[in-house]
Parts: sequence; structure tokens; C-alpha cells
Amino acid sequence: MKIGIVVPYSWSFWGGVVDHADQQLRVLRALGADAKLVIGNDPPGSFTHLLHPGRGRHEEPPPEVLAVGRSVIVPANGSLPNIVLSPPSVLRIRRIFERERFDVIHVHEPMTPAIGVAALAQWDGPTVATFHANGSLGWMRFGRRVWGFLAERIDRRIAVSEQARDSAARWLPGEYVVVPNGVLVPPRAEPAEREQRIVFIGRHDPRKGMQVLLRAWPEIHRRTGARLRLVGADELAVRLVLARTRVPDDGIDILGVLTDDELTAELLAAKALVACSLGGESFGMVLTRAFACAVPAVASDISGYRGVVTPETGVLVPPGDADALADAVTGLLADEEARQQRGAAARELAQERYAWDRVAARLLELYEEAVQVAA
Repeated sequence: MKIGIVVPYSWSFWGGVVDHADQQLRVLRALGADAKLVIGNDPPGSFTHLLHPGRGRHEEPPPEVLAVGRSVIVPANGSLPNIVLSPPSVLRIRRIFERERFDVIHVHEPMTPAIGVAALAQWDGPTVATFHANGSLGWMRFGRRVWGFLAERIDRRIAVSEQARDSAARWLPGEYVVVPNGVLVPPRAEPAEREQRIVFIGRHDPRKGMQVLLRAWPEIHRRTGARLRLVGADELAVRLVLARTRVPDDGIDILGVLTDDELTAELLAAKALVACSLGGESFGMVLTRAFACAVPAVASDISGYRGVVTPETGVLVPPGDADALADAVTGLLADEEARQQRGAAARELAQERYAWDRVAARLLELYEEAVQVAA
């Protein structure tokens, strides 16, 4: 089967949907599918630096990644995604469809211009779409009126969680199947013999709550002696938050964007993950990524995280409460036996529910269903 995975964001900049699609591409190809990724790309240079002050991966994409245009930062749902809006991308997508002759396309966030909307408008074959976002999605009030009719071209609708399903169905009623985001599960991960490290994974978007963790950090560091490893955020952005909150950088390591292998190594050495988003999360990919590495979590008590974290795998705290966050992290690190038990339970949960082999098998079933429906 030849599959076109379509993503409205930029391959050059890390993000939950991009990371998911990148892994989906590799897993499907490993299973023998001829999968390719249609996505934006921002090559190195002064123009890219002008549009995107943050760092990204600006090397040449692999041949299975088909780039269609540059992206711009567009505030949406409390985040700052890099969305492709250039008109030439529409023509490039048409040329790719004509050349590649996919059996089915899988569009992530299909109502997002320009790539998602252009793919639905120009493709007349079997179509699967995944809805990731959680929240009011107020912009859909306009989008539904102008291009919402294109949703009727989707043969199978996927939501990554019940929260994402409810958010999408509010604007686009219909039948959705819940298929969670997949996660890479390393062959070995023991919860014991970890370094005194805490990991935070996320961009510097305000909704990710990094500022809350940094406010809590002096107390956590004083009581535990742990080091904080910040993954995904630009160093300049972290420095600005530290300056605003008047927090010293004692015990803080700013790692920036890591490769999959580097992130796995980082998690395999850590004792806990902190996921302190303030809201707007539909699933919590950082949670399952940590769980796969036998790392328990301290996470915000928000809808997208409650569906992933169990009492056996982590601790939930009120979002935005730095004192509660400090107490929870300190308490988790104080009881090493319980921490290891939570880590083992977290890995078991990731293997049973979120491992990519299970998720990819379900996706292939849905592709076959879409082909049959469109026949």
C-alpha cells in the first residue's frame, strides 16, 4: 500500500504532531508500506531565521519527506505552531499527488490551511484524517463556513483521545474512532539505578507551563539536589523566563531539541518527568514517551493528561500551582521504592496501550477500510 501522510506544519521544527507523523512514517515503512510524508520545510538561511527566531533541524530532509513550502508562526490554541500558509504549496501538493499516485492519504489536522485544506480539496481518493487538538477551536467558526464541507471527503476520522474527538465533533459532527498517539518503546528500560534528574519536554509556549516549573525549581532543587533537564525549549526563551521569574539557573541544564535517540537516552537516565501544561492538551505524548522508558510522571490535572496518567504511573497536581508541583516532585523522589514501582507500571502501560506496533496495525486496518469505502 502506498500512503501519503500529510501534515500542515514544518518538518524543521519539533512539535507533537510533527513528531507523531515522523514516527508514523518510519514505523509504516518498517512494516513494508510505501509511506511518504508531505509537509512543510524551512531550509537554513537568513529568511528562515527572520521568520523563526527559534532553532530547528534545517538539514536536508530524507527522500521520503516531500517538502511543499515554508512555514510561519501562527498563534493557535495557546500554542505557537509553525504552519505552512504559502500559496505555492497548494500547487506543489497537486503535483505530488499526480506524481506519487497514493492508494490512500492520511491527513493530520485536516481543517488546517494551507496544506490540510489543500489536500482534501485536491485529492479524490481514499482519505483518513486524524484530529489532534483539544479546546474550543474558535477559529473553526470561520473555517467551518468556508471549507468545512471538505470534511465530507474524509472516509475515516480518527481522534487521538476522547477530548480531541469531542473538540472536533463540536464543529464537525460525525463518527470518530479513537486511536492514541503511538510511542517508541525501547527494548530495555529498568526503573532502577537512575541519576537524580528530572526531565521537562516542551516548547516555551506559555500553555506548556515551563514557567510554573521554574518557579517551583528552587524549592525542588533545595530539597532533592536533583538536576533539571529542559528538552525542546530554546536557550534564549528559557533565559528570559528565568529572568522574569527571578529564578537562578542552579541545577538547570538547557538541552534544546534532541533527536529521538538522544531523548531516549535522556529519559533512560532520569528518575521523573514533569509535565505541567496549563491546558489545551488532547493526549500527552511526552507522558507516554517517558512511560515507555520506565519514567513516572508528575503532571497537571487536566483533561488530556488524566486520560493517560494513572495512580500507578504518576501524580497529578493542580495546573499552575508551583507549591503543589514542588511537593509532588519532592515526594516522588523521596520514596525510591515507590518511584521504581511507578516506573515499572508506566512502562507496562506504554507497551500495552501505546506501542507503535499496535497503533500502526490499527492504522493499516483503517486504511483498508477507507479504500473499501471509496471503491
